[in-house]
Amino acid sequence: MRFLSISTPLSLRRLLYLVLGPAESHDEAEHRRAISLAKVVDLGLICLIVANVLAVVLESEPAIGAAYRRWFRAFELISVVAFTLEYGLRLWTIVESSEASLARPWRARLRYLVTPLALADLAAILPFYLSLWPWVDLRMLRVLRLLSVLKLTRYSTSITLLLDALRRESRAIGAAMFVLFLLLMVAASLAYLAEHRAQPVAFGTIPAALWWAVVTMTTVGYGDVVPITPLGKLLGGAIAIIGIGMVALPAGLLASGFSEQLHERERLFEAEVERRLADGVLDEAERQQLIELRKRLGLRARDASAIVHLVSRQQHAHPPHCPHCGLPLTPAAGPSHAGPRAKGWQAW
Repeated sequence: MRFLSISTPLSLRRLLYLVLGPAESHDEAEHRRAISLAKVVDLGLICLIVANVLAVVLESEPAIGAAYRRWFRAFELISVVAFTLEYGLRLWTIVESSEASLARPWRARLRYLVTPLALADLAAILPFYLSLWPWVDLRMLRVLRLLSVLKLTRYSTSITLLLDALRRESRAIGAAMFVLFLLLMVAASLAYLAEHRAQPVAFGTIPAALWWAVVTMTTVGYGDVVPITPLGKLLGGAIAIIGIGMVALPAGLLASGFSEQLHERERLFEAEVERRLADGVLDEAERQQLIELRKRLGLRARDASAIVHLVSRQQHAHPPHCPHCGLPLTPAAGPSHAGPRAKGWQAW
């Protein structure tokens, strides 16, 4: 209740949104109230997700699953209640976001339901509710509980960067995959023509030859199906060489998009630091230190924002002093005889 007792009014829904959602508030009071509680909630949810994955893995072992069945069921029930509560609160508070505030509440919530993160949250709790129906295979649903690991994408910077890179490079990767599919069909057709008489079982049809084409072009080479005719061997070598370049093409696009996302986040953080610097909150040395810290630690937006807010408070609490007279300088005014450095601080 300490967060609700501060003088500045803050609704419960707004507070819960700042705790559960991204830190997009530019209000200092709101940020101070939400950031500490948000770290505790994030850590608790991450631990619960990891514990659920471990529970599913251990329960699949017959000896452990039979001995601790009651404990596994109780933990599953507690986890489902916690994840359901989180899902409901996110759905309720999403109208507080800057984008959703421009639409009707029901439209904003409906739009949120089809987002990837919302679908990941739903996948974590859906197997439990489906298990209440008698005709559903419970063994399959137990394994589907592993889908709760998808919730970690909300808290992992690396996974978020990877998803952003996939989204940005989706057209280029889609084009590369389409070309790869065409080459696979051509390779399977040529392999069928070259080998179907010599090996009617492995290459008797184009769909059967397609398995060999996939294994060869991806350079896996299981060796279960191999060409034996001279023309088939020549074709297999050519496909293997072409496959090296074709399989590497989507990987290169993804690596390029991932690197671009890293640079984009660095630019966003530097823009925030520049804004603080223009407002007279940071000096140039502190700006460089923050940028270096952001690059070295790979901080999330929330963590980087917390650092900026911390430096902002320190600057307001301990303003710089005039090197001539020792009097404190402020963005609004400074001593009249402080010299050019004070004027520069006033200009900031």
